Amino acid sequence: MLNSMAFANSLAALSGAFYLLLYVLAVVWREAFLFLFNAQFLGADVASLLPRQLTYGGFVGTLIVLIVTAWVFGFAWAWLYNRFAAQWPSLPKRR
Repeated sequence: MLNSMAFANSLAALSGAFYLLLYVLAVVWREAFLFLFNAQFLGADVASLLPRQLTYGGFVGTLIVLIVTAWVFGFAWAWLYNRFAAQWPSLPKRR
């Protein structure tokens, strides 16, 4: 069984840290950021859709929405996993 709160907290923390890491990469090494961002979409140039300048409010707002969404998703995932794990216990191991 998964601890739903711990799973949700860890997913939210890791998502927030990844967002901050990508932001720092975008500021320090823009070409690497663009490459990584576009690689997520099989090389399509979706990075060109990003705004050139990110306002402080936009940065903080995006970070908050990302963390809250990751937490809710993580909690729902752990809750659903626990429901399925209780309904279908693991199969016995073969010798």
